[in-house]
Amino acid sequence: MNGARVLCAGAIVRDGEGRLLLIRRGREPGRGLWSLPGGRCEPGEDTAAAAVRETYEETGLVVTAGRLVGRVERPGLAGVTYVIDDLACTVSGGTLRAGDDATEVRWVGAAELATLPVTDGLLDALTRWDVLPLR
Repeated sequence: MNGARVLCAGAIVRDGEGRLLLIRRGREPGRGLWSLPGGRCEPGEDTAAAAVRETYEETGLVVTAGRLVGRVERPGLAGVTYVIDDLACTVSGGTLRAGDDATEVRWVGAAELATLPVTDGLLDALTRWDVLPLR
């Protein structure tokens, strides 16, 4: 897979208090770091469907995918480049719990976000897209 580009999706989800939904990654790349719920698109799956599926698998929450907020490219293992479309998503059901490759999941406010070890480039991208600062 050397040099391959892998399409992925991330979910930008906020609760009624404006906090951001984050998961702690249980696998590489970024094991142990906090990030948005998300992952690889499966064959034939678009980024909206992937964001919905991955959010449910990792957090237990059912979401509706909305607009594309931004796109980032991140280096992966074995020369792979992950092309990640991050979409605004809204919770429509489910019960918050960590699952799949997420070891923890929580709603995070601005003060806590500043103290968490997060994946490379996450805060820069969210700031550039006007998702941060959290209100």
